[in-house]
Amino acid sequence: MGLKDLESPFLCYSDLVFGEKMKIAMDSLCCVFSNALDIIEHEQLGASERHGMRIGVLSAAMGRLLGYDNDKLCAIAICAMFHDNALTEYSLAEGQDVQSSQRERNMNLHCEVGQSNVSWLPFKTNIDGFILYHHERGNGKGPFGKREGEYPEEAALIAAADIIDATNHLQRLPSSGLDAFKSKIDSEAEKYSTRFAMNALLEVLDKEMLEQLRDENIYQTVESHLPRWEVELCDPSIIRVSGFAARVIDYKSPFTHKHTTQIANRAWVMADHYGYSKKDQAGLFLAAGLHDIGKIATPTEVLEKPGRLTDEEFLIIQQHVRHSHDWLGRVPGFETIRDWAADHHEKLTGNGYPFAKPAEELDFNSRLMGCLDIYQAVCEKRPYHEARSHADTMSILNDMAEKGLIDAKIVKDLDDVMAEHSLKDIPPPAALSAEGSTCI
Repeated sequence: MGLKDLESPFLCYSDLVFGEKMKIAMDSLCCVFSNALDIIEHEQLGASERHGMRIGVLSAAMGRLLGYDNDKLCAIAICAMFHDNALTEYSLAEGQDVQSSQRERNMNLHCEVGQSNVSWLPFKTNIDGFILYHHERGNGKGPFGKREGEYPEEAALIAAADIIDATNHLQRLPSSGLDAFKSKIDSEAEKYSTRFAMNALLEVLDKEMLEQLRDENIYQTVESHLPRWEVELCDPSIIRVSGFAARVIDYKSPFTHKHTTQIANRAWVMADHYGYSKKDQAGLFLAAGLHDIGKIATPTEVLEKPGRLTDEEFLIIQQHVRHSHDWLGRVPGFETIRDWAADHHEKLTGNGYPFAKPAEELDFNSRLMGCLDIYQAVCEKRPYHEARSHADTMSILNDMAEKGLIDAKIVKDLDDVMAEHSLKDIPPPAALSAEGSTCI
């Protein structure tokens, strides 16, 4: 089936929506990811708010001081912002009561998985070891026992900023005490990182920088310190960006740890079924990977509640879509992908949320995202129901289609395509590197 065969008049064709080429502002999108990570770490682990953003700013400032080019600046800033991207992933797995040896192993895993996750992003320069070694201290006392010179200088810079902010909450440090503070950490430099990295941190950490790190200034500061980084939508690396986003979102809760990845994978399969161009397929996959990013702001106790939600709790749940819409709206030129992502709880009857859009305002991909979200939520195991077969899942979707809530044609297509995947996870798409980055 090709695009010309689709019956729905609401399909958004990428050649009209995106133009000949659409470039994703990766620097802005990474700021959205960083904000999401900081929320998770603050809620689940007690980390100070916007910690990742501050580490990104300080690392970029140190890199600029050392003469890094834009590609390298971008790499160290983003890796610094995402230095703890796997922290919640291993903390959810370890539970409350673990022995010291297991905690040490988990610290190693946190670094290893964090490096692996970030390698999914399409950096233009080598980032080997930037996150893997961000807990090394230069004196051999880090989790991997590395000494200065045995791991990348960029990791040492991230380590210096990370431990100083984590232990001192720089956003609250008064300017009047800055000189005494710098003198103290200078005298204890080897406790924190390498001497080289600490010297760089001490040089960039002046009163102007301290003001830029305040909570009320940090978003503007990040934007001013991050070099511009754009990736074409049809670039094969976009599937990896979506994969990274899905991992960040899904580790909010162990009960939904496959939700986003499976919706993204199902979106990829459906786009292939419809004969989408690479650009359409990549855009839909990216929207699917981002659709629930706002759920990160939903309190875990509400998200994981096994029983029926109160009216107040349901209103809290509903806010996650508005968060997704608002956060993704910060990315220039992202309006179409934002809408595909944020429309997944709208209904054709006009009584969905958060905007109560009528049917005529919901294009084909918005309708498809809504059906995919319902399909995955119904079929996967949740605190309040067991996993369901394809047949049982389709019974619920068909009932919603008969009531005019969701697109009946798309529901029929899902029935045809997803039957073979009953009670199975759909694997991620194969790498697209063999096809190159040409949009067709």
